[in-house]
Formats: sequence, C-alpha cells, structure tokens
Amino acid sequence: MPELPEVETVRRGLQQFTCNIPIEEVQVLLPRTIDHPDSAVDFAQSLTGLVLTEWQRRGKYLLGVCADQKGQTKGWLGVHLRMTGQLLWLTTPTEQTKHTRVRLLMPNDQELRFVDQRTFGKMWWITVNEDPNRVMGGLGKLGPEPFSPEFSADYLVDRLQRSRRQIKAAILDQTLVAGVGNIYADESLFLSKILPTAVTTALTKNQIATLRGTIIQVLQDSIDAGGTTFSNYLSVAGTNGNYGQSAWVYGRQGQPCRVCGELIVKIKAAGRGTHYCLACQS
Repeated sequence: MPELPEVETVRRGLQQFTCNIPIEEVQVLLPRTIDHPDSAVDFAQSLTGLVLTEWQRRGKYLLGVCADQKGQTKGWLGVHLRMTGQLLWLTTPTEQTKHTRVRLLMPNDQELRFVDQRTFGKMWWITVNEDPNRVMGGLGKLGPEPFSPEFSADYLVDRLQRSRRQIKAAILDQTLVAGVGNIYADESLFLSKILPTAVTTALTKNQIATLRGTIIQVLQDSIDAGGTTFSNYLSVAGTNGNYGQSAWVYGRQGQPCRVCGELIVKIKAAGRGTHYCLACQS
C-alpha cells in the first residue's frame, strides 16, 4: 500500500500537472470505486466542468480542491489509493487497461486516470456543504502529520506510554501518527535501534525521542527519492520510486545489514511482514 512518501509524491505530481485545467468529461468504469455520493452518475456530473485548483494530502488521503470557471470553490475530489491504486497523468491518447476504474478527461487529449488492480481504492466527491472528515471514513480519526509541530517528542512519549503493545503495531496505528505504514515503520525502528517487538511501555524517553526523529528522517529521505516501488506504486508521471534501492532493512531479508553485516531477518509482527537486524536492534 502506498504510504506517506508515495502519496506525497503523487500529490506533488498532481499539483504540477492537473491544476487549472477544466474537466470535460468523467467516466466511471467501476461504480464501486465511488464511495460518495451513492450514485456514480452524480459523481461524474458533479465534477464535469470544474477545475482542480490545489491538491492537499492528509496521511494517505488526497484531496483535490475543485472550483467552477469563476474560481469559486465547489468541493473536493477525495482519493485513497489503498493497496494498488494509481493516479496517472496522460497527455496523449492511451488505450485503457482492464484495471482502469475512473477517467477524468481534459482538453487536448489530456487525462487523469485512476487505475486499480485490486479494486480497494476509493474516490469521493464532497461538496462545500459537507465535511470531508465525516464523509471520508478514517480521515477524521488520523493522528498528527509526522512533519507537524503536533508530532513532538512529548506527544509521542505520552501516547506510547499509555498502552502496552508492540512498538511496530503502535507506529502502524494511524490515530497515533498519520501516513506511516509497514515500510517506513521497519526503516524507522532500524535507525532507532529498537526491536519491532519491543513493548512501548518499556521504551525510554530518549528512545522514543530518537524514534520520532528517525520517522521524520526516513519519510523525508523517501520523499526525496520519489517513494518506494516494490509492486504497483507509480508516480503521476508513471515512474517508479527509488527509495527501495537504499532501504536499510525493508525487503532485504537474507541480505547483509548495511551497518554491521549480519543478515536481515523477516518475522511476523503486528500482523505484518517485519524486517530487522538482530545485531543492531537488540
């Protein structure tokens, strides 16, 4: 599933390519992709004629601000890529694949296409009279953004010491911190020298402060690399993310640790495949 760096990379691409271009036609090829409103026809009709003026990100959610031709905001186009969703910007006529779910057609054969192999991805049309936090499921339950002042060391200490659970599970909790998933949880724990199975209440304040810093560092490093591609993720321009080539532990089971040379181990933790170094994370 695309995590914060991948979704942020997509947001930047959308901001660069799709803004201030009128949407001439919307084709919904898989109606269940549309989570709101109830009718895919209403979704398509509502977006037709509008322009996207800005793209925002909250956790793993995308929100495109939509305005009429006079510049008056009318609502938001919400997107969650889930496991295999892709938003692709096309500038020449391109045959649609069988996994194409929604098409936003624009002048001069330009198109924003939503492709989703596993069909878990969702899109929403939310009017200005509606609250995106209520309409878009888990959006209103998200914890602070990792790069925000709210995600402070004091905040993380307080939250982690309230409940007794594995630290890997805690980092994956989107109500604790928004946007961190399996890849960057493993990477952050490695750089913090913390076992993924460590109990949160056993961590010291210094360890938690270090973990906060490494979460921010790893996410920024991945954004700078255009995200991580291990399976389906592509940028809006259709390119792969490059972070995986320099990953510390994720996807490197059986390979030598980049720090100490011991082999990277893969186990199951918090219900997810989890990578770590026995020597460095003791």
